[in-house]
Amino acid sequence: MLALRVEKDGVAVREVDTPNLPDEALVRVLVSGICNTDLEIARGYAGFTGTIGHEFVGVVAQSQDRSLIGTRVVGEINAGCGKCEWCNAGDSRHCAERTVLGIVGRDGAHAEYLQLPLQNLLMVPERIPDEHAVFIEPLAAACAIRERVDFSGETRTAVIGDGKLGLLCAQAIALTGAPLLLIGKHEEKLRIAARLGIETSTVADAEKRGRDFDVVVEASGAASGFTLARKLLRPRGTLVLKSTFHGNSEIDAAQIVVDELSIVGSRCGRFAPAIDLLKKGAIELDSLISEEYPLSEGAFALQRASQKGILKVLLRP
Repeated sequence: MLALRVEKDGVAVREVDTPNLPDEALVRVLVSGICNTDLEIARGYAGFTGTIGHEFVGVVAQSQDRSLIGTRVVGEINAGCGKCEWCNAGDSRHCAERTVLGIVGRDGAHAEYLQLPLQNLLMVPERIPDEHAVFIEPLAAACAIRERVDFSGETRTAVIGDGKLGLLCAQAIALTGAPLLLIGKHEEKLRIAARLGIETSTVADAEKRGRDFDVVVEASGAASGFTLARKLLRPRGTLVLKSTFHGNSEIDAAQIVVDELSIVGSRCGRFAPAIDLLKKGAIELDSLISEEYPLSEGAFALQRASQKGILKVLLRP
């Protein structure tokens, strides 16, 4: 089969063996989505080599549960050991022995086929098209913020970053009723949020507001977003970190202590809430899709996804 691979000699679409683990489901990929984590892995983040990609929708091709064959599915990306306290509690996201689709120890979704344990798979309702279903993983990550932070109609909130993740985070938080500001650098992307009724601001204008926010979500994918977030947070505010990137961030620990700031990491989310939002038509996704390419052009598509102004790039095997 074909797969988009990160190897020591670079990134390329290669012919590889179809996965064949008898105790896991084999899924034929219909559509996969390139995200910022894929770009960072190509730059060296996580030290991963192999098939990248973790956003996908597909059809079960082989399974020990034959009733699943032919079912359209998405898959939660963390595959746990099945024995630790996290796995026994039904949440493998922090299993110490977990593999992560296209990120840690497991080939990913930019391929003709992938494998995941049966318990990771969730059926996609018929009314959700493939091009929207591929957003379930990043939308789940956006919704995961609500697992870690309580929002109300009085929680003054800012989201830094007008890329794919930032726009999804803004939409998910807006549904809580919290007063919300999306901060970014690209007017065409900010206009997407503005059309949805979300207040927007450039970075320069946001810096003039001062320390006006109870919660700031950093989803810019850049170290500069962390600095801006600290400038915007009121004392005893909460900083939610969503970005993962290859590089280091400087932390002013003294300010965090003096202002008694809370720092919350937020990574993967459970898929069920995201699927529910898409069933209800509560999230606008069409404006987040920039381009689509066949898998055979995956390396070029990865380059396109890194270009200024580009949002979601889809791959279709």
